[in-house]
Amino acid sequence: MNIKKLTVGAIALSMMTGSALAAGNTSALDDPAKMSPFFTDAGMKTLKTEKDFKTAWAAMKPDEQKAVLKDCGDTTLNKSHADFCAMAKKMGG
Repeated sequence: MNIKKLTVGAIALSMMTGSALAAGNTSALDDPAKMSPFFTDAGMKTLKTEKDFKTAWAAMKPDEQKAVLKDCGDTTLNKSHADFCAMAKKMGG
């Protein structure tokens, strides 16, 4: 009986830990609250003009800008956000 309890407890703990780790690895590029100011449409497919993009970029906190640029450096994330990342790199170095 004790072995069953320990096994079930270990499985439950590993599932909770996995969920917690997965939740902590979200990309700034996938956060609609951060990304919507840079797009003209709700589906976030069309970037705003360079002037409007620059205004939205300046409104971000420096640590948020760094997080976006870091995520743009990740080649797997960059592929799906190539146009955005090109403009962000132009704004932020």
